[in-house]
Amino acid sequence: MKVELTIDRTKELPEGAVPALEREFLKRLQSQFDECCLIVRRAGSDGLSVYGGEKEAKKTVEEILQQTWESADDWFY
Repeated sequence: MKVELTIDRTKELPEGAVPALEREFLKRLQSQFDECCLIVRRAGSDGLSVYGGEKEAKKTVEEILQQTWESADDWFY
């Protein structure tokens, strides 16, 4: 399964936030899905795409992403 997360480039994020988010999100995804590839990049708008997973996979990925963002105080310093 391939997951692509795009973050609006006009959003101001702290230095190092994107690589830290990528590491944490991938770690959480891999605990749920055996074979998972993640791409996080800045783009013109926010977006989340899930390729090659079951229908329920996108909902699960969205939940994992939400939990990852909400727990940023724990993993991003």
